[in-house]
Amino acid sequence: MRILVVEDDSKLAGLVRRGLSENGHAVDVAERGEDALWMARAHSYDAIVLDLMLPGIDGVATLRALREVDVWTPVLMLTARDAIEDRVAGLDAGADDYVTKPFSLAELRARLRALVRRGAPERPPVLEVGDLRLDPATQRVWRGETEVPLSAKEYALLELFMRRPGEVVSRFDLLEHAWDIGYENRSNVVTVHVRHLREKVDRPFGRRSIETVHGAGYRLRAEGA
Repeated sequence: MRILVVEDDSKLAGLVRRGLSENGHAVDVAERGEDALWMARAHSYDAIVLDLMLPGIDGVATLRALREVDVWTPVLMLTARDAIEDRVAGLDAGADDYVTKPFSLAELRARLRALVRRGAPERPPVLEVGDLRLDPATQRVWRGETEVPLSAKEYALLELFMRRPGEVVSRFDLLEHAWDIGYENRSNVVTVHVRHLREKVDRPFGRRSIETVHGAGYRLRAEGA
């Protein structure tokens, strides 16, 4: 997933970013609600982690502003307040779930996975295309009965392919999904990682499931053959 974390506590934001990145997610961080507004409109995020207490416009105002401009990305609200009225205010503003500080990274990751599934019904808990199987909860991949070890970026690319089987996925879409805001558009990083991915999920099994669509991008054959 590509996730936007909106948190003004730089230490906590860094811990959350590192914890999510270690699971293969691409994470951008905003310290203010004003920054979150333009970032959420400029980039396609799978989920937003939004702190309730922010400098400038607070989390509730930020969330209301996002919904007013039709940004419907699932939002997980972070709050240090355990009062019912604070949680109600966040949910009424358009939050999909909330976590009270302090929280565990394991719970945060699980709640984010649940939010993404809930926000997009076509996203099942385990993805299957042909005999390829990917489990987002455990970050594991199999071809048939054989488990295939992947790097974090290879995993992120395969996950996007498997969420869109049969569709052409552009290099830009792959960059948007698997790399954070600091990537270099003109680099060949996608080409390199797709080649490595083929070396692991296709060639050892005599398959050619990840196709190059010249001038457009790549496509995972819907049957995974």
